[in-house]
Amino acid sequence: MDPFFIFITVVKIITITFLVVLPMVAYAVYAERRFSAILQDRVGPNRTMIPLKIFGAKKDLNLPLGGLTQPIADGIKFLLKEDFTPNHVRKPFYWLAPALTMVPSLVTVAVVPFGSDLRLGDRIIPLSVADINIGPLFVFAVSSLAVYGITLAGWASNSKYSFFGGVRACAQMISYEIALGLSIIPILLIMGELNLNEIVKYQAANGWLIFPFWGEGLSLKGFLLLIPCLISFIIFTVSIFAETNRMPFDLPECETELVGGYHTEYSSMKFALFFLGEYAAMIVGSALIVTLFLGGWSLPFGWSESEFMSSGSIPAALIHVGCFLTKVIAFILFFIWVRWSVPRVRYDQLMKLGWVVFFEAALVNVFLTAFILYYVR
Repeated sequence: MDPFFIFITVVKIITITFLVVLPMVAYAVYAERRFSAILQDRVGPNRTMIPLKIFGAKKDLNLPLGGLTQPIADGIKFLLKEDFTPNHVRKPFYWLAPALTMVPSLVTVAVVPFGSDLRLGDRIIPLSVADINIGPLFVFAVSSLAVYGITLAGWASNSKYSFFGGVRACAQMISYEIALGLSIIPILLIMGELNLNEIVKYQAANGWLIFPFWGEGLSLKGFLLLIPCLISFIIFTVSIFAETNRMPFDLPECETELVGGYHTEYSSMKFALFFLGEYAAMIVGSALIVTLFLGGWSLPFGWSESEFMSSGSIPAALIHVGCFLTKVIAFILFFIWVRWSVPRVRYDQLMKLGWVVFFEAALVNVFLTAFILYYVR
């Protein structure tokens, strides 16, 4: 293998993991606090007290940066809190569970294209860590492993509240994975492609799947295909809420019934890994929604097909990366808005929505898409 591409791949892994995803996870928590404060007409975190005495000083430092250093203070707090392990837990699995929750989200982001191909001399560098031809299958295969971490945490805690939370999470995530997988089959039928980068390039040329108003124009077939695309978008988006245990589907950690759910017995950085894993999954879910339905890194109205934007130059690639991040951040804010606006549903309503509504609707949508593709010219 070309050493240059090995080096570039390592650089992309380090950049995406440590300079993009983890900082986005930290500041998604800050954004949630600030945005929820706006929705509820209160202040939220607007200053940060960092205890400098841990570095040898005798007082705390108040940094007047609008609360932007709050994630740093949170990280220091989690690192310095006592890492308490109860005696009644099953220790090897208890320690393993938080990592199994966090890692799948960081791995799945490897196949998401965050920018257009970059041309350096005679070399073309795809702006994704792994440009593979089975992108959606890889995402579902790896992300489904997160259920093991949550279920294992509930069982290994040896506590009834944690166990109930783990069982709920297992049933919920497995149920909505079926609707999630079925919902993207119409997209793959339309594209005839499993490479996420090629799916984005198709939308750059022909219009985003739920906003197809450029390219060669909206034909009768394109108009009819908009219907199954919108159905898939709704099912996929709502299922992402259930898969990430976000309100109104956060039943596995419902504090009114289960104290804290599957992470009741956890503290310090073990608890933080569950906390960060939820936000990492939310970011990856937003990136997938943007990639599959909203054109990924492509600009609206066909601008990405212009001579400059399709040149593969560094400025063009940076603009595409900025466009992708803007869409992802907008969806993160949408996730936050829903959490603080919609009340929690009952567990039977959650399961009924997944099995009785979404499963059948996604299955019918597959046949509808196949019918339109075959019979409508």
